[in-house]
Amino acid sequence: MGHGVFPLPSTFSFPSSHTDCIEALRVCSADPRCEALYRGLELCAADAAVSPLGEQVAAECLERRDALLGKHPALSSCKCQRGLRKEEQCLHIYWSVRLMPAEEELETSPYDDTSMETHMASLVAASSLMQLNGENQCLKAAQDCGLYEKCGSLRSEYVLACTKKVPGTNRCNQQKCHRTLRRFLERVPEEYSLPVLFCPCTSTLCGERRRKNIVPSCSYQQMEGSRHNCLQQQSICRQDGLCRSRLADFLNNCHPSPLKASGCLKDSVALCLRAYAGLIGTVMTPNYISNSSSEVSLSCNCEGSGNQWQDCLRIQKMFTLNNCLRNSISLTRSPDSPPVDITLPPAPRPSQLAQEDELLSNNLVPEHSSIVEEGSEEEEERTQTEEESDKGAHFGVIPLYSERATISSLESSGAGSAAPPITAPPVPIFLLLLSASLNCG
Repeated sequence: MGHGVFPLPSTFSFPSSHTDCIEALRVCSADPRCEALYRGLELCAADAAVSPLGEQVAAECLERRDALLGKHPALSSCKCQRGLRKEEQCLHIYWSVRLMPAEEELETSPYDDTSMETHMASLVAASSLMQLNGENQCLKAAQDCGLYEKCGSLRSEYVLACTKKVPGTNRCNQQKCHRTLRRFLERVPEEYSLPVLFCPCTSTLCGERRRKNIVPSCSYQQMEGSRHNCLQQQSICRQDGLCRSRLADFLNNCHPSPLKASGCLKDSVALCLRAYAGLIGTVMTPNYISNSSSEVSLSCNCEGSGNQWQDCLRIQKMFTLNNCLRNSISLTRSPDSPPVDITLPPAPRPSQLAQEDELLSNNLVPEHSSIVEEGSEEEEERTQTEEESDKGAHFGVIPLYSERATISSLESSGAGSAAPPITAPPVPIFLLLLSASLNCG
């Protein structure tokens, strides 16, 4: 049974405030009977992930699930937070109690975005105030990122991972590339990451930089040289708890509706943009299709779909013919927005990474020969430090861009003199516009 190109998502509605799944399981574990039911269901989910359950085993597992949720209903309505250190642990619990999920459950977001919607809406409103004055906004977004230590260092990290070749081959480590891209998008405040992804362009030079921001030669294109079938790509995604969750979030928050002014069933372009960004760094990574268009697509095709041709086209059209997604991206590049009555301070002196970004304005990805790999121990130590510091981070506090954040992967020449130190934290234009929009609201 079909509902057009985009079938309607689940009608099951969660309360406005959700229990975290890890907390829900902690409460359940205090009861030995509840704990035993969950562990048994967890084994059922693990077996189902390997091969379809037999009829009798499936019936026993579903009976166990019903008993668990009847005893502890909070597990059926719990949600997870995107980007937290225990996100995958939380998602494991979420999907374990949804044994053999129906299609509508695979299109219901496992994430609790109630606390993020207002924040994201403010960001989108601020970005729409950016004027297309001929300046390369994608270069400007990259420079602003370079002026903020965490953004600059994590951006350098994913560029390094996505351009480095696996020893003895001519290909990159796509898994590591995806992991570092997700780390960039999860740990860098949206005030910096969104302008990098959705910078407005009026020239093909800007459009090429925007398209190459995620290093598509590694993160987007198939490593084997041939393109996957979209049904196969979706199947691979749904075998992984994180990718399945990000795809469900996208299907839920970017579901189109002709009855809404925004084109989105949930009437929130902000949540759609965040859900789209959440797919980057997974098997379902989308990207811009050309240097002269803001249209996006997956890297897969529908060759060999047989009698599942329409199902395959539906997956493609979630990106290519989705008015909700198209409108969401378009709102970040509105050329007709009224000017902001705000006096901007003198432009700050750029950091070393910002200067190097300007040299990269021809959008050429650095070659492997110019990359010096950082030690894995240092990377893990930095990861742990960032996880601990994330809890108290505020986007308004912009630490100076330090020497530690500069790596040779973005240098266009050999050893050069470092840029003069910045004496005060510069405030990107995007943040000033954000502040203006919040004050007006």
